[in-house]
Amino acid sequence: MTRPVLSDADYAALADFRYTLREFMAFSEGEAAAHGLTGRQHQALLAIRAAPPEEATVGHVAGRLLLKPHSATGLVNRLEALGLLHRRHSASDRRQALLALTDKAEAILADLSATHREEIKRLRPLLTALLDRATDG
Repeated sequence: MTRPVLSDADYAALADFRYTLREFMAFSEGEAAAHGLTGRQHQALLAIRAAPPEEATVGHVAGRLLLKPHSATGLVNRLEALGLLHRRHSASDRRQALLALTDKAEAILADLSATHREEIKRLRPLLTALLDRATDG
């Protein structure tokens, strides 16, 4: 398979795109920290909130955060200890625990999500331009 030859501008566009993503992740981690969470805890809460109720499991968290199941279990245990989520047995499979956010977690996540949405809106023109630069050619 022949790879296309990339120009200096292509490398610069890819570098700028990755830099902007890292800036967003640093912003996100800072916002999470301001709410007493790690970036991974914030991401887990968001994954649980976004999942259909019967799919919000430790396995789902592992898949969405690209974690091994035992790492996701530890993360969920810590969130539960912080009073941010609770588990209940699945009606269809009593061995499976379904995860749900507490009111405290819902309030934190609503604030974080509104802030992140505004940051994404602010970054949209830049990201669109970077995507165009990175994929042209």
